[in-house]
Amino acid sequence: MTPALPFARLNLRWNPFGEPARGDRGGLAVVDLPELRVGDPVQVIGGRGRGKTTHLLALAARHPGAVYECVPEEADRFTSSPADGAVFLLDEAERVRPRLLRRLLARPLALALGTHEDLSTAAGRPLRTVRAGGVTPDRLGEILRRRVEWARRGPGPVPRVPAESVRRLIARHGDDLRAIEGFLYDVFQELEEPRNVQV
Repeated sequence: MTPALPFARLNLRWNPFGEPARGDRGGLAVVDLPELRVGDPVQVIGGRGRGKTTHLLALAARHPGAVYECVPEEADRFTSSPADGAVFLLDEAERVRPRLLRRLLARPLALALGTHEDLSTAAGRPLRTVRAGGVTPDRLGEILRRRVEWARRGPGPVPRVPAESVRRLIARHGDDLRAIEGFLYDVFQELEEPRNVQV
């Protein structure tokens, strides 16, 4: 007997709002990316769920061979040793000791730091800054469309999140993309057929 394929009824391989693998997340991103230059670090500042990590993973997709590391919650240092001239993407960089951060910033790297707070003071100099967060209906609609297409099983209809539902998601969750994805994950778990998703 063929095992059940729970999302085949939706013409999907899986729930599109589950957690993508790191390699997939960068390709699914809908973000404006900064240019990375050796010796000119950039910090991507954003609250939880606002797309900070997505920015870094999109940069990783743009720069094959980039080194990505996320500093764990209980840590105060990074463990990677990127070569001079490398692209280094350090997430949760606010956890790193200021002395280690300044040493990192002195290296000839194309460096992007993901952080919840401005690191200019800890760095001892102003940093080029990109703000993660904020979402328009058009941008959110494209994010959701890409996620559904990423999970598509084959030709034919798939569930859609129409413009009115996109606006209602923003009204309910603001720019918290993680909360929106979590909400839609539960909705897609219950869908019985490919149709417009009403929120």
